[in-house]
Amino acid sequence: MGIFRTNNMLADGIAVAALILSGCSGGVATTSAPSTLVQPPNAQNLEQVYVSMVQRVLPSVVQITTDHALGSGIAFDTQGNIVTNAHVVGQATTFQVRLADNPQAIPATLVGTYPPDDLAVIKLDHPPSSVHPAHFGDSARLQVGDIVMAMGNPLGLTGSVTDGIISATGRTVTEPAGGSSPGATLPEAIQTSASINPGNSGGALVNLAGDVIGVPTLAALEPAGDSGGTAPAPGIGFAIPSNVVTDIAGQLIAHNGHVVNSHRAQLGVQVTTVVDPTGQPVGMGVVSVVPGGPAAAAGIQTGEVITAVNNIPVHRASELTQALAKLDPGQTVPVTLTTPQGGTRTVMVVLGQLPGS
Repeated sequence: MGIFRTNNMLADGIAVAALILSGCSGGVATTSAPSTLVQPPNAQNLEQVYVSMVQRVLPSVVQITTDHALGSGIAFDTQGNIVTNAHVVGQATTFQVRLADNPQAIPATLVGTYPPDDLAVIKLDHPPSSVHPAHFGDSARLQVGDIVMAMGNPLGLTGSVTDGIISATGRTVTEPAGGSSPGATLPEAIQTSASINPGNSGGALVNLAGDVIGVPTLAALEPAGDSGGTAPAPGIGFAIPSNVVTDIAGQLIAHNGHVVNSHRAQLGVQVTTVVDPTGQPVGMGVVSVVPGGPAAAAGIQTGEVITAVNNIPVHRASELTQALAKLDPGQTVPVTLTTPQGGTRTVMVVLGQLPGS
């Protein structure tokens, strides 16, 4: 299974037909009752909750267009700040933004990006009074089974809404590099069954209270038959938790486009993948060690090969990044190494903090 980013390059009902069979002496007669709509208790109330929630949140979801991409964003405040994905922004610094209630494009300018969390903030050059900031909820309170809706502009279809549930929390997923995006490993991602399609990136994942609890970012890919290609895996999408979104976006706004506290762990090494004679990756070779960094303090040497972090095997760069994404700055963890002489040793490393932007 793979992952694809969801920017775009350029009410369920259950009907049950009741069939009544009746018998009488001297023969069998079959009669058919009219089709009836069977609704669970309070179905109309639930439907109204959906309608009210969409009416409340959709005005906060915007469409963002660059020269090379189309995606979604969420109004963050009344000053015209819009939060979105870093991969929607790419290398662009100017944008055209369409609000839900105004087809006229509004120019916007980049505030800042933080690619490690795939988040960015842009700001409307002249924010109108009709900007509707979203209310961000507490993603730490999410439970598997919570009903959610994804709002955005998939395939350029402005203001589209899909529904589903929270399928899992705490996923660590890696999105691929592509175009002007370096890719990112996202810890604590929300998995949802709500459909996420190209153009949904940067939009809103919303609970029934009308709170934004995540930013849809990725959808899973599966092999597409014998063609060797891939296709979206239905019902498997991922979103960045709202608590991460509000923290990073708030820092970008408060610190002139910079993140000063990433809350993410690092080893303080530059590495490259090492393969065995058959071409299979066996670990991450240490190319250089940051002076005074966590690895240097633990005595890790250039030329050694990292094979496990916190007892989790790491054979590829993505595995090392994922292992670190699950850890915290200041945490002490074992790091297993293969020496240039072929021996094995384990050192304890006090993890540092991944630099901001």
